[in-house]
Amino acid sequence: MKRYSMLIFFSLLPSLLLAGSWTVDPVHSQVGFKVKHMVISNVRGKFTSFQGTLDFDETTKTLKGVKGAMDAASIDTDHEKRDGHLKSPDFFDVAKYPQVTFVSTKVMQQGNDITLEGNLTLRGVTKKITLKGQFLGQAKDMRGGDIVAFEAQGSLNRKDFGMTWNKAVETGGLVVGDEVELRIEVEAGRTP
Repeated sequence: MKRYSMLIFFSLLPSLLLAGSWTVDPVHSQVGFKVKHMVISNVRGKFTSFQGTLDFDETTKTLKGVKGAMDAASIDTDHEKRDGHLKSPDFFDVAKYPQVTFVSTKVMQQGNDITLEGNLTLRGVTKKITLKGQFLGQAKDMRGGDIVAFEAQGSLNRKDFGMTWNKAVETGGLVVGDEVELRIEVEAGRTP
C-alpha cells in the first residue's frame, strides 16, 4: 500500500486531505506520460503543477488512500505549439475543464508491490483506472522531516475521455496513438 502513495501523487487533490495524511512534494515528484506519434515514435510530456495527499500508515508501511489534482493547463511536452493544441477543446479543453483529478477506491499491497484502483476524472468524464507500482522507502529529508517515496505506472485510452482528435498519415496509421502510458514518481512528507 505504500506504493500506492506514489500512485497517489499521479492524481493529487490538494483540497482533500486524508487522515494520516502525507503531502506530495511537487519539487521532488513527477507526473508524466507517453503517447505514440506518427505510428513510429513517442511524444513524452508531464504536468508541472499538481497537488496531492496520501493516507499512509508509517507503522505498518501501508498506503490506505490517495487523492490528487493536476492543473490541466500545466501540460508540458517541450513544444509550445503542441502544448497549445493539447490545451484546446481537441484534447484537454482546459478553459472548460481546468483540473484532472484522481481519487483512489482500492489499494492492494504485497511486499513492496502495489496495485491502486481509483477514479480518474478528465474532461468531465470519470473512469476507473489501475496503477501498478512500488513503495520505494522512507527516509529523513535535509531538515529532519519524514518522507516516503513511490512510483507507479498505468495506461488509459484517451478516447474514453472524449479526446478523439486525430489525422491519418500518408504511410497509414494516425498522428496520435489512442493509448497513453502514465508514469508517476512521488515523494511526500508528513502533513503538518
